[in-house]
Amino acid sequence: MTTNLEPEGQQPPRSGLILLQCLVLGLFALFALRLWYLQIHRGEEFSRKARDNQLRREAIYAPRGLIRDREGRLVAVNEPAYALGLVREDVKDMQATLAQVSAWTGIPVQDLTQRVGHLRKRVKPFEPLILVQELPFELLARIEANTLFWPGLEIVVRPKRYYPQGPLLAHVLGYVAEVSEEELERDSTLAMGDLVGKNGMELILENRLRGAKGVQNLEVDATGRRLGEEVVTPPSAGENLTLSIDLALQERCFHLLDGQAGALLVMDPATGRLLAYVSQPAYDNNQFVLGLSSKQWAELRDDPLHPMQNRAIQSAYPPGSVFKLVVAGAGLHAGVSPKDTAYCNGAYAFGSRLFRCWKKEGHGTVDLLRGLVQSCDVFFYQLGDRLGVDRMSAFAKACGFGDLTGIDLPHEKPGLIPSREWKRKRLGEMWYPGENLNMAIGQGYNQVTPIQVARFVSALVNGGDLIKPSLTMNDDPVVQDHLQLTDKQRDLILEAMVETVQEGTARILQRRDAHIGGKTGTAQVVRLKASEAEKRRKLEEMEYWERDHAWIATFGQKEDRAYVVVCMVEHGGHGGSTAGPVVKAVYDYLFGEKAS
Repeated sequence: MTTNLEPEGQQPPRSGLILLQCLVLGLFALFALRLWYLQIHRGEEFSRKARDNQLRREAIYAPRGLIRDREGRLVAVNEPAYALGLVREDVKDMQATLAQVSAWTGIPVQDLTQRVGHLRKRVKPFEPLILVQELPFELLARIEANTLFWPGLEIVVRPKRYYPQGPLLAHVLGYVAEVSEEELERDSTLAMGDLVGKNGMELILENRLRGAKGVQNLEVDATGRRLGEEVVTPPSAGENLTLSIDLALQERCFHLLDGQAGALLVMDPATGRLLAYVSQPAYDNNQFVLGLSSKQWAELRDDPLHPMQNRAIQSAYPPGSVFKLVVAGAGLHAGVSPKDTAYCNGAYAFGSRLFRCWKKEGHGTVDLLRGLVQSCDVFFYQLGDRLGVDRMSAFAKACGFGDLTGIDLPHEKPGLIPSREWKRKRLGEMWYPGENLNMAIGQGYNQVTPIQVARFVSALVNGGDLIKPSLTMNDDPVVQDHLQLTDKQRDLILEAMVETVQEGTARILQRRDAHIGGKTGTAQVVRLKASEAEKRRKLEEMEYWERDHAWIATFGQKEDRAYVVVCMVEHGGHGGSTAGPVVKAVYDYLFGEKAS
């Protein structure tokens, strides 16, 4: 048997085999070391990251508290809104994704890019950044069907505020809108995309209405799609509120001022609660919830009648003859006898000036009661001269004028009750004696708001308590001060208001089945030239902005019901002829059509 052996020179070298074995062992050692590094040394860290990629924590939006009128009718509700959110960490191609969103919604890519860049620092990792606040149903279905192909996009469901009556209660409720950066800095519980109160009661009572968000854990796949969810902390809804407003009365009052600028208030004098609160013109607060377009905002901003202006509290006006109620009270408080008289021949000479009465032929001899009933300017010229600015100013401020009423609405103005010190500081001038005469008839520097007048008349009726005006039934009445008048003095002023209805400038309010008192006022807004002072032009001959403001302040009582109704019509002309019919219609609604 023969054995064939390879030549000795053709056998593989042992050194090469050893080198190969070393390389294999080294590679395995490297893999083992890398495996140890990943699974042992950093295993816990990577495990946590893997869990974080699979489980995410997300806020659950809390519904705002519902708002109803005094009869339980809903005036502010929550409806589901479907927003388009973007989770940046799940997006594979940001520019392509934003381009697709632009194609769906019509929003320019640059606007979407700018929004992402602006909000990215405000949004936590894996938290949806809201690109579109609300999607119409057709678009919602289309996007929902395509989110699988666009990782990072998701539909976010949250409650949206809706005001069924729109403009009817806009100046009471206000509106909600997307939170601003300044608000985010002030409140750590807020996040980008949240809707918060921006005006009206929605703003002032934000903390009561907002509620508290909940928390849920989400299980997602690699593309960010939801696989499951678990509620950790349920959301807590905001407080429900009941307005003192009577929706049917509010609607009646709202339409009574259609086409005019002004305010109309109906108050319960015993509690300070408002049954109607109207400022015209108004606006649709639903437009603000998801953002106004530039065109919509420009229309509101440039409207010469300023529909966003809340005229019951944000606009202060010269009160005209309505202020004579205050001056009469100041006189009584200062010790002026109700029997003191003045003779009116149609004018009052003071220094080198002649101060005219509204009644050219004069009123003859009048006392305090008749001076109020006939609204005699000459009587109040003399009373103002006798009292002086210091006593008139102090008493008016004690009646709540020149200060905030504290109503639960934002941006209230205090108005203005002038004084010597105010004029010196503000205008750098002394107070002239002739200015006492203008002040006494509600002209000059006097500025009051309709809500202040309503609170004052309510105090005359309810026994002297100045009560904080309120728009809700949730809170108890708050007495802020007391009039500096005795019951007898208040009764004298109320008697004058009743006789003003019976035989004075408020006769339009007469009715046999109710006890009604009133005081009209015609507040001059443009100083007349000497040639015009002799002969006032007719209303229709004057430019709108030159016309006087029309006031009427009233109270009405029937059986166990009592109301204070105040109306102010901007540039409406005469109080009795313009504001009077409006208030008459209110009492016809409250007490029934006028009894014969």
